Amino acid sequence: MSVARNKRPSAPAAVVTGAGRGIGRGIVLALVREGFDVVGVDVDFDPENKAKGLFEVKDRVEELGGRFLPVAGDVARMDDHDRVLDAAYGVCGRIDVLVNNAGVAPLRRTDILETSPESYDRLMAVNARGPFFLTRNAARRMAAQKPGRGGRRPAIVFITSISAAWSSVSRPEYCVSKAALSMIATLYADALAAKGIDVFEVRPGIIATDMTAGVKAKYDRLIAGGLVPQGRWGRPEDVGRAVAALVRGDFGYSTGAVIEVSGGMSIRRL
Repeated sequence: MSVARNKRPSAPAAVVTGAGRGIGRGIVLALVREGFDVVGVDVDFDPENKAKGLFEVKDRVEELGGRFLPVAGDVARMDDHDRVLDAAYGVCGRIDVLVNNAGVAPLRRTDILETSPESYDRLMAVNARGPFFLTRNAARRMAAQKPGRGGRRPAIVFITSISAAWSSVSRPEYCVSKAALSMIATLYADALAAKGIDVFEVRPGIIATDMTAGVKAKYDRLIAGGLVPQGRWGRPEDVGRAVAALVRGDFGYSTGAVIEVSGGMSIRRL
């Protein structure tokens, strides 16, 4: 995508991290259907792979008539942040939406007493520290840019997890990282409201992605046993539709809101 040919300042622009698969892919497609140009960021960047990853997403976006710029980037690397944002501004001229979706799970589930510092540090770097500083850099730019078309307020969305509030002792570092990200969302909602930037948290439940594929049998049993009141796995498009509604402005007086996309898992039942 060349800068001169594809710059289209009249279209709202979104940056989505972890855009090459799973929930990130679902969010990208939902935003494209809302008319956004999307800059998709992922650590896996292989232009030759059209079956999976950023360039599969690019082909799908173009089938929908949208615009998508694949960018290689690792949210855990501070040096990547401004490079990613510069790429977005170079092509789109602005950023209306940032979706902090990129995240990782432990390489191996272990009892909390066996958790390694290396695994803990890895998850905190990707799931919490990276989004904190990427958001800081993006918010500075968003606050300085002119209002969007029709007075659209910029929005930042953090994709956390029900694990921000639910205990899972076989992956404690994941729960801690998502709880930290939830507080990061709250802090930015508080700090940025007066600057005209809305901030939301979306908490997915059990979503069918590559990340959950290895524990499918376990969650199939739990869902069949009633863990999810709506009785099914969530899908990436469920999360994508929630994000689209938030950034469309449907919740324009709700900055700081937490939207759970979990099929009712938060309902307290006897």
